Amino acid sequence: MRVLVIGQNGQLARALTHIADAVALHHTSRDEIDLARPDTLVERLSAHYDLSRFDAIINAAAYTAVDQAETDEALAHTINADAPAKLAEVCARHALKLVHISTDYVFNGASERPWREDDTPAPINAYGRSKLAGEHAVLASHSDAIVLRTAWVYSPWGKNFLTTMLRLARDRDQLSIVEDQSGCPTSALDLARACLHMLIADIPPGLYHACGPDPMSWAEFARTIFNRVLPEAQRPQITPIPTSSYPTPARRPANSVLDTGKLTRSTGFVFPPLTHSLDEVVSIIRASD
Repeated sequence: MRVLVIGQNGQLARALTHIADAVALHHTSRDEIDLARPDTLVERLSAHYDLSRFDAIINAAAYTAVDQAETDEALAHTINADAPAKLAEVCARHALKLVHISTDYVFNGASERPWREDDTPAPINAYGRSKLAGEHAVLASHSDAIVLRTAWVYSPWGKNFLTTMLRLARDRDQLSIVEDQSGCPTSALDLARACLHMLIADIPPGLYHACGPDPMSWAEFARTIFNRVLPEAQRPQITPIPTSSYPTPARRPANSVLDTGKLTRSTGFVFPPLTHSLDEVVSIIRASD
């Protein structure tokens, strides 16, 4: 199988490169495909790629600056909704499968149980609104598209909660971490495996939740990271705090936990426990030091 990956430097794009073996991947660069200019996507894809040589496209690029999107919603919508709509049209025209990544932030966080695919989205920030618009556009434009909602992605690469915590632990003895937001930490490597599984196994198209199986708060995630990775003497003391003590431009859902039952029932794919995934990511970080 040959897969064209939109993006090359993000967490998912790099994870796909790291784990791919039976799949031939080709990554686009921003110079070739600029999602901020969706009006050029059809022309640029045709100019740079013979799409008849590919079986699928994975859209691993997005506008992910959640706080910045509050004052830059138009650009977030262009990249997260308008551009995926064009990609879906191209895939439909060329009979290509499409995997598009969405987010837990399409929900308002008010549920007391994990969110299912058939729950009504109600995003509370601009980023979530842009991603929800992208979901609708992709599913409306291409009947063979797969949309994966994921959450709290971490990896060995770039800036994410894991790499930030490890960096802060080198300089600080105490950290204040939010405790009243819950979600499912998700390794980008596991998410990449889910994407390829969906394509190789020829899974029915539609909307799926794809994230780690261990719900927890940010404070619990930080504690798990330190307990798993650092000797006891090097672990910062964690002070749990409410969201109100750490204000941000964009509101975050209190409950971002996603129910992945549909994914497992429909595809057989199961995300491994957090400790397993965390060990894998940390081993890659240590190997690159």
